Amino acid sequence: MILLTDDLRERLLSNGRERGADHVPVVKFFNPLGEGVWLATEIDADGDTLFGLADIGFPELGSFSLKELTSIRLPFGIGIERDVLFTGDFPISAWAEAAREAGSIRAAERILHRAARRARERG
Repeated sequence: MILLTDDLRERLLSNGRERGADHVPVVKFFNPLGEGVWLATEIDADGDTLFGLADIGFPELGSFSLKELTSIRLPFGIGIERDVLFTGDFPISAWAEAAREAGSIRAAERILHRAARRARERG
């Protein structure tokens, strides 16, 4: 699977030019066989250094490498995948806070989407 389409790369680069903003994650990468979720909000001009929220046992804001994600080989020849249905919907600060409180990005995703659904239902 191609981890970054041209459109996603351009959105990440655009966010990267606006450092310090509380961007909504553009893309979600995940380990389909276990732990490991990465939400990226921006990419450096080097085309490799992503910034966002990473969770490989503990959610943490910081930088991570696209090349490293691409190079990970899991059993059965599987690699890290991109969640094609992901919509960030919330700024990275909300994701980070929810993930820290819930203990993981996956748990935070359920909490944030449940809260958004309730808000929509209330009008």
